[in-house]
Amino acid sequence: MRLRRHVLMAAALAWGALTAGPVAAQVADEPPGGQAYDISRPIRGVIELYTSQGCSSCPPADALMKRYADSPDVVALSFPVDYWDYLGWKDTLAHPRFSERQRAYAKARGDGAVYTPQVVINGATHVNGASQRDIDAALEQGWPKLVQSQVPVRFWMRGGSIIIEAGTPAHKSAFEEATVWLAIVKKSAAVEIPRGENAGKSVTYSNVVRELAPVGMWSGKPLQIRLARTAVLRPESEACAVLLQAGDGGPVIGAAWLGF
Repeated sequence: MRLRRHVLMAAALAWGALTAGPVAAQVADEPPGGQAYDISRPIRGVIELYTSQGCSSCPPADALMKRYADSPDVVALSFPVDYWDYLGWKDTLAHPRFSERQRAYAKARGDGAVYTPQVVINGATHVNGASQRDIDAALEQGWPKLVQSQVPVRFWMRGGSIIIEAGTPAHKSAFEEATVWLAIVKKSAAVEIPRGENAGKSVTYSNVVRELAPVGMWSGKPLQIRLARTAVLRPESEACAVLLQAGDGGPVIGAAWLGF
């Protein structure tokens, strides 16, 4: 898995570097021959749920996540973590990279809070992943900041390529550069858990991230990245998400979603 991930990242970065170039800052129409999702229309934010099959508190958060995964005004992603695997059951969807991402958020915030179920909103704040009230409140409170710094992102497929465009924010932004992350997503995964804290339960996970790789850098100017579809997609891939993120564990200032 580690070797495959490195190959994926190298292929994606190499292809993106060869094809990256300036694009128009704002493009209103869907590109011909492709499907695009543009977050320059109003959204409430980006939700990242950190969950584990070995956590007895997580199933309610996993069920709640479907509500957000079905919502058109958020980009919602599940990141299964591996640090509860010692409790009698090894999470079948978890990846150490997701645990590292959660810890990077805690370090960047300075609070050291790493737990499950944890929801991170726009890469900036965290709340209990099983509390719809807390999640909705965090989305509402984070919206003004997201509007001020939001970078429009467009994302579509054409032929054998995946094309990502990032423009410029409508307002003056405090961020001059950001990493472009590509997440490969399985929309739904049902898991029977025979052992551990959730022994005997069947849990369905929504918008599960299966791969996460950096595919480029945004430096405050319009950017286009073109990736070879066969280099980044898994056979079971059902959707992709793009996150434009400032720093290591910093705010998410742009996002896009593409189902297929």
